[in-house]
Amino acid sequence: MTLRLPAPDGTLRTYDPRTEPLLLTPGTPFTSRTVYSAAHVVADPFADTTPDSPAAVDWDATLAFRRHLWSHGLGVAEAMDTAQRGMGLDWAGAAELIRRSAAEAKAVGGSIACGVGTDQLTGPASLAEVRTAYEEQLALVEAAGARTILMASRALAAAASGPEDYLEVYGHLLRQASEPVILHWLGPMFDPALEGYWGSSDLDAATDTFLEVIAAHPDKVDGIKVSLLDAAREIDIRRRLPQGVRCYTGDDFNYPELIAGDEQGFSHALLGIFDPLGPLAAEAVRLLDTGDRAGFRGLLDPTVALSRHLFQTPTRFYKTGVVFLAWLAGHQSHFTMVGGLQSARSLPHFARAYELADGLGLFPDPKLAEDRMKTLLALYGVPQ
Repeated sequence: MTLRLPAPDGTLRTYDPRTEPLLLTPGTPFTSRTVYSAAHVVADPFADTTPDSPAAVDWDATLAFRRHLWSHGLGVAEAMDTAQRGMGLDWAGAAELIRRSAAEAKAVGGSIACGVGTDQLTGPASLAEVRTAYEEQLALVEAAGARTILMASRALAAAASGPEDYLEVYGHLLRQASEPVILHWLGPMFDPALEGYWGSSDLDAATDTFLEVIAAHPDKVDGIKVSLLDAAREIDIRRRLPQGVRCYTGDDFNYPELIAGDEQGFSHALLGIFDPLGPLAAEAVRLLDTGDRAGFRGLLDPTVALSRHLFQTPTRFYKTGVVFLAWLAGHQSHFTMVGGLQSARSLPHFARAYELADGLGLFPDPKLAEDRMKTLLALYGVPQ
């Protein structure tokens, strides 16, 4: 059936939905790259909550989605910004998510790394309080048996007076960590409160401080995740890393070329876009495992238009598109988000996301996706 989809200029255009999905089957972990999907959480649609209430999570659906990712060989990056950390999911909810997901990973043999931050701090904090908050979360993740991702901290960005404070706090945490961690540099396009992270708004100076932290503790850093949406800078950082420290791309605009790499190296992946792209991304990486670089790019390059659409400005609202696609794909029964974040994107944005995802064959049941899109259009009063 032809759908009438709204365009940003207020007009309606016609679209003929795809009738067959891509045939993508579960498979084993990869051999050439380490790949994590940052996973979203599924809200409980029947909870009587407000946007300011603690998150009400549908734990069964949330864990089922993680099993879906693991079944395709992907690792799960848990309790990251994709899970609405700091945008609907508070520390209490994140702690419960980490405990449950880590236990599920152990039960099914899935790979998991979990975000450690300072979001239990809700007001101004001293550097000592920032360290203590980080330590509390680090202890929980390590006790759960997961790898640690040291996330950027809003509280540290507010408390730090310069690069030396970042060197001190991160050095303290890395000395404490029992296993090598992943350091996460999240740019202000994802979280405006992180402007000036590493002690400077000058990215060259910030990069030098970031690399100084790693150089001082290379045995405690498994890798870094760079989320700056700047491929050239990521490549520069990647080439300056100590031997054995991995670069996990967090660039949702340029990931195919960064993962494919060049004659001097490549990036592994820790990406929010691999939540909706999970099975297709897994198929592409398996081609790369065989040395089929052209096949890898042939599968993954066409997905960039969808990713750039979901992550368009204001980038921090990309989670809304991720959850929308999970609903259309049948991974959850509703389009409700913790914090009411389903309202953060417009109907034309959803229409274009549907069109791009359907064109890629991402929906296991295209008819279900079409019916759900029709339901959304009807709710907005779009005639069919």
